Amino acid sequence: MNVLFLTIGRMEHIEEHALYTDLLRCFRDKGHNVYVVSSREKRYGLPTEYVEESGVHVLRVKTGNITKCSAIEKGISTVLIGREYRSAINQYLSNVKFDLILYSTPPITFVNVVKYVKRRDGSKTYLLLKDIFPQNAVDLGMLNTRGLKSLPYRYFRKQEQKLYALSDRIGCMSKANVRYVIEHNPDLNPDTVEVCPNCVEVRDVSVTGEEKLEIRQKYGLPIDKKIFIYGGNLGKPQGVPFIIECLKRCEKIENAFFFIVGSGTEYKRLDTYVTQEKPRNVKLMKSIAKDEFDHMIAACDAGLVFLDHRFTIPNFPSRILSYMQAGLPIIAATDRSTDVGKVITDGAFGWWCESDDAGKFVELVRYALTEDLESVGKKGLQYLRTEYAVEKAYEIIMKGLDEHDEVVSKTLVFQ
Repeated sequence: MNVLFLTIGRMEHIEEHALYTDLLRCFRDKGHNVYVVSSREKRYGLPTEYVEESGVHVLRVKTGNITKCSAIEKGISTVLIGREYRSAINQYLSNVKFDLILYSTPPITFVNVVKYVKRRDGSKTYLLLKDIFPQNAVDLGMLNTRGLKSLPYRYFRKQEQKLYALSDRIGCMSKANVRYVIEHNPDLNPDTVEVCPNCVEVRDVSVTGEEKLEIRQKYGLPIDKKIFIYGGNLGKPQGVPFIIECLKRCEKIENAFFFIVGSGTEYKRLDTYVTQEKPRNVKLMKSIAKDEFDHMIAACDAGLVFLDHRFTIPNFPSRILSYMQAGLPIIAATDRSTDVGKVITDGAFGWWCESDDAGKFVELVRYALTEDLESVGKKGLQYLRTEYAVEKAYEIIMKGLDEHDEVVSKTLVFQ
C-alpha cells in the first residue's frame, strides 16, 4: 500500500523518536511504501527537495514561515500551505498512486491538497486530529466569533468542517475529544469518529544511579531534592501566569525543585519572573538537545503538565508519553474539559487538579513527596506499553479503514 502523510511540521529525519515518525516507521516496517510531505520554512534558506531516507520517501516543500514569526505571517503561510503541497505533489509524485492519505491537525488548511489526491487516486483518508482549531483560539481570546472581527474564525471554521467531511475516518486523542467532535459537528457521521490515541515506539530510556548523578550535575540540578520537570511549549495554551503562581507558592517546599525546559510565545514572561525574583528552587532552560532530552527526563522524579483553565475543547498533551516512558509519575493541572487527568488518575500513575487552583497544585506536590514516586511511575510505564504503543495506533487506523470499506460495500449493494 502506498501511504501519503501530510504534516506541517519540519521532519528532519524519519529515525527521530516522535509521534509521527514512530507511526510512519511502523507503516514502513509492516511493508507499506511511505511518502511524507513536510514543511521547510523559508527562513532556513533551503529549496524544496525530494529524497529517500531509511526506506521512506520525504518531500520537503519550501513554504512560508510558520514558527518564530508574527501571527499574521503564520496565518498567511498556513492558508497557502495546501496549495504549495499540491503543487509539489504534482511535480514530484505525479506517478505515484496513493492508497491512503494520513494527515494531522494542525493545520486545518489541507483541504485542497487532500481533496485533490483523493479524487486523483481514489485514496482512503484518515485524519489524525491533534488540535481542535479554531475553537481553541477562541477559548484563549485569540479569535472572535462575532462582528467583523469574526471573519478569520468563520473562514477557519469552514475549513475545519470541510476537512472533517473529506475524512473517511477521524482519529481523536481521547474519548472526550470524540464526544466533543460529534456534539459540535452534527452533520458528521458519528461512526467515522474514533479514538486513535497519541502513541510512540516504547524505548528504554532508564538511567543508572551514576548516570542520574552525572545528568543532574550537567544541568545544575540538586542531587538531594525531588526534581519536578516540565518539558514542552511555553505558550498561551499552557497558562504561564498560573505556572508562575504555582512556582511562587511552592518556593517554601524544602524537598522540591522545579526544572522548566521549553520555549514559546510566553517564555519571556517566565524568564522575567526567574530573573527578577530568583526563586531558589526553580531552574529555567530554553532548550535541550533532542538526543539528550529523554534521558534528562529519566534523571528527574516527576513530570508536570499544564493547560490553560479557559479551554472548552479537550486537549491531550503528548508530553505525558515522555514522562511515562521515563517511568515518572505525573501531576497534571488542566481545564475540566480535558480528560488527561482522568486517564492519569484512573491509571494510578499521577494526580490531577484544575488549572485555576494553585493551592491544590501545592497540595499535590506535597502529597507526591510522601509517595514512592518510582513505584507510581512504573504504573505509568506499564500503561504506556499497553495503551499507547505505536502498534496500537497502526492497528486502529487499519481496522477503521477496513470498517469503512465494509460500509461502502453495503451501501453500494443496496443502491
